[in-house]
Amino acid sequence: MGNRKSGKTLQSPMYFFLSQLAVSDILLATDILPNTLHDLLVKEPIISFSGCVIQFYFFAVAEAGEYFLLTAMSYDRFLAICKPLHYTSIMNQHFCWIIVAICWILSILLILIFTITITKLQFCGPNVIDHYFCDINPILQLSCSDTTIVQIEKPLTAAFFLVTPFFIIILSYIYIINTVLKIPSIAGKKKAFSTCSSHLSVVCTYFVTLTIVYHVPSIGQSMNMTKFLSLLYTAGNPLMNPIIYSLRNKILKQIVKNKLKSLCFNSD
Repeated sequence: MGNRKSGKTLQSPMYFFLSQLAVSDILLATDILPNTLHDLLVKEPIISFSGCVIQFYFFAVAEAGEYFLLTAMSYDRFLAICKPLHYTSIMNQHFCWIIVAICWILSILLILIFTITITKLQFCGPNVIDHYFCDINPILQLSCSDTTIVQIEKPLTAAFFLVTPFFIIILSYIYIINTVLKIPSIAGKKKAFSTCSSHLSVVCTYFVTLTIVYHVPSIGQSMNMTKFLSLLYTAGNPLMNPIIYSLRNKILKQIVKNKLKSLCFNSD
């Protein structure tokens, strides 16, 4: 009975969104890290222009997908805490699939349009990227053609993929905090906040680092600091996300314990 109950719980919307978040993390890590490790072993690492554009495209798709999924998860938490009676009727499996499909389709298509604009630029040297992967700013620094269109598209894209999700998440948590504060018991408040703590930790890490990387450089941020922060959200976050969500989740802890016990008994 315990295994059946756990399996049913793991099919909840929160875990469905977590599975999609894991897909985004895997895409991001496999797009950046293998090439980075290869570059560390080679004295003069080389990447073709097409390879650089492809790397940037999948990196941007993974990041955009992450923003949208985190936004969807904040909406899930909003419904669970603020509208508990309507939660199961709204967040059904069909609706969850629609949300996820919209997240990925928007990410793939809009980043594709932005990437096509980049491919129309001319690059006539120098051809050395001062970064450990092909990001938008290092690529634009190498262009010898007019980058006005791309510079216009950058803030528009950022507003859609970064600013809009951020404000939706903030709005969701304003309602969540307001609802939690109305709960009379301290235990009830702690339980409600604990369901959001993991998601809130991941959101803060992502949005703070990305804001610093893509907006602070204009006021004098060093390139080394940019590289460090970029490493944090391209390698650190995909590594920490499963740890953050797993360590604070009693169901996952219990499932791991059950699996370990069953393995020990089977070995005996």
